[in-house]
Amino acid sequence: MPENNGPKTNLYLIRHGEAVSNVEPIIGGMRGDVGLTALGIAQAERLRDRLAATHEIPADVLIASNLPRARQTAEIIQPALGVPVCLDESVQEMRPGDADGMRLDEFKARYGIPDFRRDPFRPLATNGENWPAFMLRVGEALDRITHVNEGQSIVVVSHGGVIEGSFAYFMGLPTLAAPRIDFFPHNTSITPWQRRKRAEDSYYWRLVAYNDVLHLRDLGTPDITLWEEMATHQPQVGHDEPSVPLPPRDSKR
Repeated sequence: MPENNGPKTNLYLIRHGEAVSNVEPIIGGMRGDVGLTALGIAQAERLRDRLAATHEIPADVLIASNLPRARQTAEIIQPALGVPVCLDESVQEMRPGDADGMRLDEFKARYGIPDFRRDPFRPLATNGENWPAFMLRVGEALDRITHVNEGQSIVVVSHGGVIEGSFAYFMGLPTLAAPRIDFFPHNTSITPWQRRKRAEDSYYWRLVAYNDVLHLRDLGTPDITLWEEMATHQPQVGHDEPSVPLPPRDSKR
C-alpha cells in the first residue's frame, strides 16, 4: 500500500554533553549532577554551531530533562533552534534514589553493580528505580510527548538510558528485563525517529539515524568544519525503499 504523505512527527533525541558525573565518576541524580565538563560544553557548542548553520532540525518544541547536564546542554543549543527550553523530569536518567551523589566505588561497596538482565526488579539503590519502572516511565513520556506534539518536530535533550528506552518503546521490545544488546549513545549524539502515516489510522515509527556525532569530528583539529557549505549538499542515499515487499507496518501507536 502506498504511503500517505501527510504530516509527519519528527522526534530528535539528543544525549547531553560529557558531564562531571561521567568523569569523576559520581552517581548523577539531582544531588550528584553538577553539570558539564569543559569538553561537554565544547561538544554542545559544536552541536549548536552545526544546527545553526545547517538548519537540519526545524524545531517546534525543545524539551530537556531537568538534570543539570541535560538542561545545560539544551540551553547551549537553544539559540540554534529558536524555541524555548521546556524542562520535563519524566525524561530524566534512571533515578538512583539514596545512591545519588555517591562516588562509584562507594556505590559498588554498598549496593553492588546491578544486573538488570538477571535481576530486573532490583532497584538501582534504596528508593531508586528498577529496570521495568524506568522503561515504563520512558515509554509513557515518549508516548505523551509525541501525541501532544503530533505533526511537529520535537527535540528532547536527555540521557543514554532514555535513548535506549526509545528502542524498547518504538520497536515493541520486552521491557521486564534489560535487552541482550547494549546501546551506547555518544555525548551530544542525535538519534532521530519519524512517525509516518501509511494508511487511514495506520502509523509506524522509522529510525532515521543513530548516534550521529559528525559535529564532534573537528574537535581538537586545526580546521573547523564549514557547516554552511555542507548544508547545501543533500546526502546521496538513493532509493532506500526495500527491494522486496516486506510485511506492512500497521502500528497505530
